[in-house]
Amino acid sequence: MRILIIGNGGREHALAQTILRFHKDAEIFVAPGNAGTAQIAKNIDYEVTQVKELANWAKDNKIDLTVPGPEAALVAGVTDAFNEQGLRVFGPDKECSQFEGSKKFTKEFLVKYKVPTAAYADFSAAQPAIDTVDEFDLPIVVKADGLAAGKGVLICETREDAKKEIREIFDGKFGSAGDEIVLEEFLTGTEASLLCWVDGNTIVPLETARDYKRALDNDEGLNTGGMGGFSPNPAITPKVRENIENQVLEPIINGFKSENLDFKGILFIGLMIENDIPKVLEFNVRFGDPETQSVLPRLRTDIVEIMNACIDGRLNEIDIRWDGNPSATLIMASKGYPETSSSGDIITGLDQLSDDVIVFHGGTAKENGNIVTNGGRVLAITAVDQSIEKARATMYKEAEKIKFDGMQYRRDIASL
Repeated sequence: MRILIIGNGGREHALAQTILRFHKDAEIFVAPGNAGTAQIAKNIDYEVTQVKELANWAKDNKIDLTVPGPEAALVAGVTDAFNEQGLRVFGPDKECSQFEGSKKFTKEFLVKYKVPTAAYADFSAAQPAIDTVDEFDLPIVVKADGLAAGKGVLICETREDAKKEIREIFDGKFGSAGDEIVLEEFLTGTEASLLCWVDGNTIVPLETARDYKRALDNDEGLNTGGMGGFSPNPAITPKVRENIENQVLEPIINGFKSENLDFKGILFIGLMIENDIPKVLEFNVRFGDPETQSVLPRLRTDIVEIMNACIDGRLNEIDIRWDGNPSATLIMASKGYPETSSSGDIITGLDQLSDDVIVFHGGTAKENGNIVTNGGRVLAITAVDQSIEKARATMYKEAEKIKFDGMQYRRDIASL
């Protein structure tokens, strides 16, 4: 079996490791990959948005299955390019990828199909947005409509800050991602991440998780791509799960069918839960990062079998099983993250980690025989144990062995 994974982060390293857990003889290629994927697969030198070149390469190299990791590849139409070549690819097409490529598109869908979500307004110019700020209670959520590498969501505590951010976004702070913006009601409660397998007709949740977006302890600091997480999320009680099924998942899949959207792949649903009521914060159209690093180590059913079932529209035939033990994941970030990132800093201690944790490389590279930083979120460390407290303790104990200049991480991940 020959498999291509597109991407270069911790999510892609986790996907490669998970596939190899079920298919030890699989030949895996990662484009472009990182220092971690190079240890278990062959990295190939393509950017994730070179979708036609990647499809040609996959056809020439007889790839059996391709798994795009990042949203940029999906929004660029990687699935369409591979389908044109008659290749099997696990991920939604360009039309369905608008659910991540445009926050406005998602909000319109949620409202149309009566999925609970925050009140919002969308704008294509600064002044009308500024004039509407006073209509929202504080804090106000300001979102760039397009892809902004996880940094396009701003929570503003004052109206002056909201107006300032609106001006900066329309002045090019996030490039073309900020050609339109969404102003949104701030929701309170407990966040939950729900990844779902989707085959066009059926939607099946993976195990639940919780992600920590803010850079600093106590949910302070700037928004990031995610500083850690754990699985399962205790906020998803049986009652909440029932409400999610009836109020979120059922109308979503019905909406897909009504709109003739043949969504096949992963739908990531960001939720805020208060008083047992789930409200949708966002959609992503791929495995979340770092939720993937928390959830996939608990998977006990062949991931390739599940992906193929989604592609073939027979997800309802698969019995998906999970390890009952919880997991905790810590992200170790480089100097300056999330505003900047540092590259070339030598990482030490990786060879001292115990088998009680799994390490996923994110922003890493190999230079002169050393593993070095090469981006913002450098490493993820995951522990699976009998309790979340034990998993958390192991995760932090092992993290202390790792060193690199400017290393930063939160100290409150999975602290319930």
